[in-house]
Amino acid sequence: MARVALAGLIWVVAIGAQGKSAVPPGSLVVEDWSGQPTGHVGIPLGWHGQSWGRPKYDFRIEESSGAGGSGKSLHLVSDGDNSSISKQVGKVDVKQYPILEWRWRVVTLPAGGDSRKAAGDDQAGQIYVVFPRIPSAVRSRIIGYVWDSTVPAGRIFPSARTGMVTYVVVRSGSADLDKWITERRNVLEDFRRIYGEEPGEPAEIVSIGIDSNDTRSKAESYMGEILFRKP
Repeated sequence: MARVALAGLIWVVAIGAQGKSAVPPGSLVVEDWSGQPTGHVGIPLGWHGQSWGRPKYDFRIEESSGAGGSGKSLHLVSDGDNSSISKQVGKVDVKQYPILEWRWRVVTLPAGGDSRKAAGDDQAGQIYVVFPRIPSAVRSRIIGYVWDSTVPAGRIFPSARTGMVTYVVVRSGSADLDKWITERRNVLEDFRRIYGEEPGEPAEIVSIGIDSNDTRSKAESYMGEILFRKP
């Protein structure tokens, strides 16, 4: 089951990062892992864990290299658990910075995962953009970009677990497993498509996670840089 913790710490604005592809000027960098100690295990510095369930946080900061770029990344492993972390990103106006860009690499998909069903709501790759509304625990709007095991890419639908989350399936199945892939989504356009209106609140939190508890299986992935950028 994928949920999002509405908590975090630091917002970073940068125009570049050493040891990896150049970050577009003026981009808002959520995380590039460069400030994280290599080999750090558990919740990364500047991130907060979730407040439910029994997450294992089997996470590790590792050096990565290859066709997808070089530098540090977060290695996530799940064995029948759900682990999510969140970072507060200030108040991002997605009308100015509508593009969410990130790199990820999925190694193992949760067997039988299907985000449309509560009994199969597991994903190896997850990144959420949170638009908090008071009371945040019941009214926040959350767009979840996921790599699903079976649901076709391009599908958009509400979570079977919580009315606050709407899933956007960015990738599906095993065709691109074990490859570094850079994704770009226009969050503003997705918001309009999902809610039928302009955002009334800024994006304030980004969460990432991995999940295999509903299918009682295993999952593994890596998360690289995450940033907001102008078109």
